[in-house]
Amino acid sequence: MPGRQADRWVMEPGSCVTSPPSNLASGTTEASRGQAGRPPPAGRRAGRSAPTGAGEPYLSGVPHHVLLVPGFFGFTGTGDFAYFDHVRDALAEAGPHTGLDGEIRLVRTDPTGSLRRRAARVAEAIGEVLDGPGGEVSLVCHSSGGLDARLALTPKVSLPTEVDVERCARAVRAVLTVATPHQGTPTAHFFNNLLGQQLLRLLSISTMYSLRAGRLPVGAVVRMVRLLRNPDAKPQGVVDQVIADLLADFSVDRRRAIESFFRSVSGDQDLVAQITPASMDVYNASTQDRGSVRYGCVVTRARPPGLASTFKVGFGLYAQATHAVFVALHRIAGRASGDRIAPLTPVEAEVLRRAYLRPVDLAANDGMVPSVSQLWGEVVAAVWADHLDVIGHFDHPTHVPPHFDWLASGTGFTRREFEQLWRTVAIWLARRPDAS
Repeated sequence: MPGRQADRWVMEPGSCVTSPPSNLASGTTEASRGQAGRPPPAGRRAGRSAPTGAGEPYLSGVPHHVLLVPGFFGFTGTGDFAYFDHVRDALAEAGPHTGLDGEIRLVRTDPTGSLRRRAARVAEAIGEVLDGPGGEVSLVCHSSGGLDARLALTPKVSLPTEVDVERCARAVRAVLTVATPHQGTPTAHFFNNLLGQQLLRLLSISTMYSLRAGRLPVGAVVRMVRLLRNPDAKPQGVVDQVIADLLADFSVDRRRAIESFFRSVSGDQDLVAQITPASMDVYNASTQDRGSVRYGCVVTRARPPGLASTFKVGFGLYAQATHAVFVALHRIAGRASGDRIAPLTPVEAEVLRRAYLRPVDLAANDGMVPSVSQLWGEVVAAVWADHLDVIGHFDHPTHVPPHFDWLASGTGFTRREFEQLWRTVAIWLARRPDAS
């Protein structure tokens, strides 16, 4: 199965999108990979660079729709929480100028459900487009949502749905994955137990709360830090109490809706176990890229925690408390093993080095997913951003609509960089099918 490719569209820190050095523009790289003779993981497209120009928008004569696929922070079934709102607005603004002339829709997946179940929701969402306005579809997927999309498009895949999966897959033009753990993430090991699932639920509710109120109660953040720093001493009652305290600030109707939603998904908690590095090794051997679809990725990397990040987030109690949560998560995500994650190809290493102005090793991550695990297809962009920054959850409360950041990494991702990134994504999505 084909492997990863490196694209020219690289977002360097604080700069515009730039092209790679001339030696990367030729489209020739080493296709073989591996360490100590280990073959490249199944399913990887042989690494090569993309064409040197973005090209003109490609209009096929039918509407080109975009479906947004959330990851395991995407608790979209609980109401109008702004998981993808900023991304949707950015693509809606850039779309008409690039050739994205269809609708932008949110896929409502099962947040903690198995990859097969989540992939079925993706197929069903595509089917709704085909049965409605019709046309072509591109998938923009955050975090584990990228794995849902890859599985849904695998030829002859069997999914728990009544829709014609093959018909839906044939309508897809491109898949763009953002901060997706294609080779797994160490954080899955941390959350892969009963208390870990409770903590993941707490992090998800915390995201909802911050999107609604702009910030979390300091007391809740402090208790969360203690829970993450002491994995061997996490009384479940403490987690439940923090969750109860957060839910108490919602309206009665919204609180009931959230609680009902979590009860409804409690029977399927398979996702976390399926995105460990070992499980993803099996996943990659079992899935296959569809030849008619262009695959691309956005790679994210947070600034390593230290004095610089501590100064960057500010010295307020709330800022420091939320930064401590990020530091704990960053340390967990930095435990990647070279036995499970394949080494970078020369092209991938050079593209990422140019973007970050330093080598990218196994410890580099966005607070949830190792950066080297996020590569799949063309590298559309590589940005300094944490796992939530990249979809608009960074600190810019004066913008309309406001950006709120409860997981303060100190990476410094800005509104300007956000707009630039998603304009680049829109250009890539609208490119001619034969331009990659």
